[in-house]
Amino acid sequence: MKKTILFIAICFAIISCKNETKTTETAMKTEEAKQEVAYASFGKKINDADALTSERMMEHYKTMKEGDTINSKVKAKIIEVCSAKGCWMTLDMDGKNEVMVKFKDYGFFMPLNAEGDVVVNGKAFVSETSVEELRHYAEDAGKTKEEIEAITEPKRTYSFEADGVLLKQ
Repeated sequence: MKKTILFIAICFAIISCKNETKTTETAMKTEEAKQEVAYASFGKKINDADALTSERMMEHYKTMKEGDTINSKVKAKIIEVCSAKGCWMTLDMDGKNEVMVKFKDYGFFMPLNAEGDVVVNGKAFVSETSVEELRHYAEDAGKTKEEIEAITEPKRTYSFEADGVLLKQ
């Protein structure tokens, strides 16, 4: 009887040690994954899973007509952020094209010094931006009076309304 109880106690000890090791290994892997990419989150809580590359998103933009929208999540690099209050930013898509990103219902803003890589989630669309609006953006970006006055034609713009943004730390 004593041998049976001792045998059962040893089995429980071995089983409990084995499970604890798995839990510790899982926790370590989870922690390593978190350390791989750290993001500051703005707006709606999102993750970076399934985000399109900027080049892939540019392929979609080129097939769109004015008025079309696509729900998407995109990884890209910041070119510029509104220097007045962080209410918009531009992203580099392929080295030749950029996307103007505004934030849904002005519900959040980006840090004025934001730079680097971001993941944006929301709606992509194509629009034509008026001369007046282009001049306003140039003014917000701190452009000179001569640069602002040089804007004389509307521009076909690749745009994005973001409901959530992840800024790579």
